[in-house]
Amino acid sequence: MIRRVVSIFGQASVVVVTLAMLAPVFYMIMMSFRTSAEIAEEPLAMPQALYLGNYANALENMNYWQGVLNSLGITLTVTVLVALLGSMAAYPLARRTNRFTRGVILIVALGLATPPFVTITPIYVIFRNLGLLDSYPGIVIAFTALNLPLAVFFYTSFISAIPKELEEAARLDNCGDWQVYWYIVRPLLGPATATLSLFVTLMVWNDFTYPLLLLSSPEKFTVMISVYRFVGNLNIQPDMLFPAAVLGSAPLLVLFMIFQRRIVSGVTAGAVK
Repeated sequence: MIRRVVSIFGQASVVVVTLAMLAPVFYMIMMSFRTSAEIAEEPLAMPQALYLGNYANALENMNYWQGVLNSLGITLTVTVLVALLGSMAAYPLARRTNRFTRGVILIVALGLATPPFVTITPIYVIFRNLGLLDSYPGIVIAFTALNLPLAVFFYTSFISAIPKELEEAARLDNCGDWQVYWYIVRPLLGPATATLSLFVTLMVWNDFTYPLLLLSSPEKFTVMISVYRFVGNLNIQPDMLFPAAVLGSAPLLVLFMIFQRRIVSGVTAGAVK
């Protein structure tokens, strides 16, 4: 009887949490089909009809497709660089356990604990001096540096669980450190890479602080910057903001639907590992 009550309570908790998480998304989608006057008159009412003019106006004013291409290119580039550089840095840290490597891991952990807003001013000053402001390489380098501590810390724990016998067998065949990493260790990092890519993609795609700081040309803006343009200092355009927010989130949702099986299998395999 007690187990049944606990099971019912657990299921109810999952339903409540899920509804609480989806409620803002549902509200955003419903409001995107209402006019500004309807939203002002009844903010919580359901739309009486699906008005698509909001989406047409948002697409016309936010340079949507260019923003999606910019976000997609930046996100994919950062994800690949973070996975490659993070795994390369984590391999020696996981295999050479001494005071130096433990100190490096501690510094990486401190990097994870550093609030993002603390690095805004130093990054801006350094990039200004290097001439990297308002450039794609600049924003890619910034996002890569911000996400590398997570990748190194994540891969270090994962590589530590890989049996050393696999590497020893490769060394008997005269494989060097680079060959052992590239042909033995790297292929085994697929589940960890899938999980890490999920977090990095979410952080890079949804971030607008650093693109707003480092980019100034409208043709280089990410899609989230295009969405934020509808939020003014004195007023908000709800008939433009809600459809723009839906359009900004749609590509990421489509990507997750396409790669859903890979993401779920990666997270599950990483957990089992």
